[in-house]
Amino acid sequence: MNDCLFCKIVAKEIPAEIVYETGRTLAFRDINPQAPTHVLVVPKQHHADAAALASADDGLADDVLKTAHAIAVQEGVAPAGYRVVFNTGPAAGQTVFHVHAHVLGGRDLNWPPG
Repeated sequence: MNDCLFCKIVAKEIPAEIVYETGRTLAFRDINPQAPTHVLVVPKQHHADAAALASADDGLADDVLKTAHAIAVQEGVAPAGYRVVFNTGPAAGQTVFHVHAHVLGGRDLNWPPG
């Protein structure tokens, strides 16, 4: 998508602090972190939201979750605990319509969230 912020980050047209990359996913630090560890994981292929990603049914959702876990291990938050969040739709707080998982950790994460 020509006007998609995350597609431009994937294409390396817009700078981001990339922390992990696979053939199908890219992970970079959130510019407005909500926890000491706050990394976004995106599929390199554009899908608008988690529902679209699930409908793709090609193993891509699995790759996104595997990358999220790899980030948690790399960042050292996996042993203590971390959260993976997909905001789907404007009412859930999604502002960039390229599916992305938020990997959050490094502090106690209260329940219920926001």
